[in-house]
Parts: sequence; structure tokens; C-alpha cells
Amino acid sequence: ATGVDESDWDAFVTSAADAEIYHQFAWKRLLERVFGHECHYLLARDADGSSCGVLPLVHLKSRVFGNFLVSIPCFNYCGILAASNAAQLALQNAAAALADELEASHVELRHRSHVELDLPLRDDKVSMQLHLPESAEQLWSAFPSKLRAQIRRPGKDGAVCERGGVELLDEFYEVFSRNMRDLGTPVFPRMMFAEVYELYPEQTDFYVVRLGGKPVAAAYTIGHRETLEIPSASALREYSRSAPNMLLYWTVLQSAIEQGYTVFDFGRTSRDSGPYRFKRQWGAEERPLAWHYILSEGSDLPRISPDNPKYRFAVNVWRRLPVPVANVLGPQVVKHLP
Repeated sequence: ATGVDESDWDAFVTSAADAEIYHQFAWKRLLERVFGHECHYLLARDADGSSCGVLPLVHLKSRVFGNFLVSIPCFNYCGILAASNAAQLALQNAAAALADELEASHVELRHRSHVELDLPLRDDKVSMQLHLPESAEQLWSAFPSKLRAQIRRPGKDGAVCERGGVELLDEFYEVFSRNMRDLGTPVFPRMMFAEVYELYPEQTDFYVVRLGGKPVAAAYTIGHRETLEIPSASALREYSRSAPNMLLYWTVLQSAIEQGYTVFDFGRTSRDSGPYRFKRQWGAEERPLAWHYILSEGSDLPRISPDNPKYRFAVNVWRRLPVPVANVLGPQVVKHLP
């Protein structure tokens, strides 16, 4: 693994069949600008100097959450992307050496299950994906009658959903930040979503569901190759009786088909959880994930998660914060989280 040339990096990523959008070099600049992260982007070359593998790593270090590397934070899919086993091993070894140099406890590599490494892993999370038909009418007819009734419900209450660009960011963030506070989770800064849209304006959309003119559910999507992904979706709990999230997802699915995507990615979730069951009802099927770990000597698999009892008190306190306070403090905390 050697120093990085951006054009070589993106040329390899563009040519790689298994590349995720998050492998692209643009995310390095985004993470540096939005969070001030220290990024280590490793590029492997073969004997004739051609690029044959990449590994984007971000160094996170804080007293509360520890010192570690992750590929990459904030998003679900990245990790080692290599054209051969030799390149894969070279990048793995380079990551281990970098962790030793930085005295990091571990390296987290966020892979899909097709990446096989002789490393400890977590496979309790899955991505949920729906293969899309050629028309929204075909998808609608495939839904059970109960699901169709749930989708109609918010419209009967007067809810409407709008798809648009950055002009919807403020309403999206109003709902998103409120929902994150209610979950007890530090919120991403508004700037992050603005930067994503600036990088990928043709591939990114915001959606807002309004009820009585008030935004009550919102999401953003980003497309890559044949797949449209929904990294963030939120709905205000006090409006759950009207089920605005059902209208939200149906509108997004219709849009995905209209734009020519053939796969819709509902994102990462824990098996048999509430979100898992919500995604299953749309016909989504689970796709295994394999998050691999390079551990320093004596280190255990990390558990930096709201589910960890260690953080339960902090989660409960966060839920009681006024939203404006949580929106100021959240970005200062979330930049240290993977």
C-alpha cells in the first residue's frame, strides 16, 4: 500500500464491480471538512505500478470512545476493495501497521458478506434490499392488502409528500434532528447533508411528508449504479397514528422505479428488530454484512453502540435535552463515533 493519487484512486474504484459509492475519494474531503477527521487513504499497486486496491480509513480518537480506525464512519458500506487476494492482504497488513503506529485498539472494516478475511467479525447486522419491478403499478399489486391500506392511511388524514433538492434540507433536518434526540442519539450536523448534496446533486434527493403544512416525516436518498439507498429516514412519534412514514417510503419507492433503479436498499438493521420487521413488510430481503476487525493485542471486539449498557445512562439523559441544545452538542459528540 502506497501514497494516494486521487485520479488513480477513483479510476480503480470506477472499474471495480463491488465498489460502493463511499469508496470514492470525494468522501475523504467531506469527512475532513465536516468533522475535521484525520483520513488515511491506502492505495495498493501491483508490480507494474497499476492500482489494484483501495482502503479508506478514518482515525477517531477521544477519551470517551477510544482510539481506533474505521472504514468509514457515518455510513454502512465500505472496507477493503481489491482486485486480488494479494492486494487485499497488502491492504489488511498496511491497516494493521497503521493501527500499531497510531496505537489504535482496533480497525473496523465495513464489508458485505462476499469479502472473506481471516479476521474476527460481527455478522449480527444485515442490509435489507428490495428488487424493484419495472413499474410502480407492479410493485403496488404485489403488496398485501394490509400494506396497501397502511400506505393509503396518511393520505386520508391529509398528508402529502414532496421530493426535491437542497431546498428541502431545512425541513428534513427539522424532523431528522428531532427524531435523533428522541432516540437519544447525537445528531449529524446539517452541514453533512448539504455537503452530500453538493457532491452528488444528480444522485441525491430529499423527501418531506407534511401534515397540515407541518413536516412530520423526512428522508434523503442517494443512488449508485443500479441501487437507490435511503441512509436516513425519520418520522415524528406523535404523528404515528397517521403513519406518515408509510407515505414517505411509498413515495421513495415510486421515485426509485421512475429513475430506473432496480434495487432499493433500506439500509442496515439488526435481525428481528422493529426496523427489520418494518422493512420486511415491503418485501425486502436480508443481505448479510460482515464487519471485520483488526484487533491490537489484548483488545476485544468493540461495542460502541446505544445498545451497550455502558452508554444507557447517557442515552436517557440525551433524550431529555431540548432539541436546539441537542443540535449544538450532537455534532461535537458524533464526530467521535464510528
